[in-house]
Amino acid sequence: MRADARKNRDHLLEVAETVVAEEGAGASLRDIARRAGVGLGTAQRHFPTREALLEALLRTGFDRLAARADALQESGSSGDALAVWLREFVDCAAAYQGVIASMVAAIEDPGSALHASCVAMKAAGARLLVRAQDDGAARADLDGTDLYALAGALAWTRDQPALASRADHLFTVVADAILTDRSPGR
Repeated sequence: MRADARKNRDHLLEVAETVVAEEGAGASLRDIARRAGVGLGTAQRHFPTREALLEALLRTGFDRLAARADALQESGSSGDALAVWLREFVDCAAAYQGVIASMVAAIEDPGSALHASCVAMKAAGARLLVRAQDDGAARADLDGTDLYALAGALAWTRDQPALASRADHLFTVVADAILTDRSPGR
């Protein structure tokens, strides 16, 4: 990719991060292009659809979460590792209003631009869950899909103005329900 094209793409992603954080996952590609000071055609050459732009925007965070899960596999307490990853997942997913619906849909749609990133992130969390289950630190009746759904629900809660003030409390309740080696409220 030419240097000027790379610069435009990077600038579009930078602006998109701000716009999507402000307006949510439904932010207009046209608005992002306008705010980036480029034409819609330029934006569409880099990101043909809003989903492609979201995928590029979220991939970094999702890849970081997958790598973080791998690093946490080596940490001392499997329960603590799972709790840390779960918190980081919620923070990442909640950073962009309305992205949870796109993430859930992407898991089920192999043709989605978000599919591979979401599947890799879900699998990384599942590996942490299995490790915690093997150590007796997490409920045995959960699987990676359950963990992904619970994490998504926690991120969604932070998206809701009427519930946002309860998000940390609800995170603790859910983490305490998943992990068997935690004292309530820890």
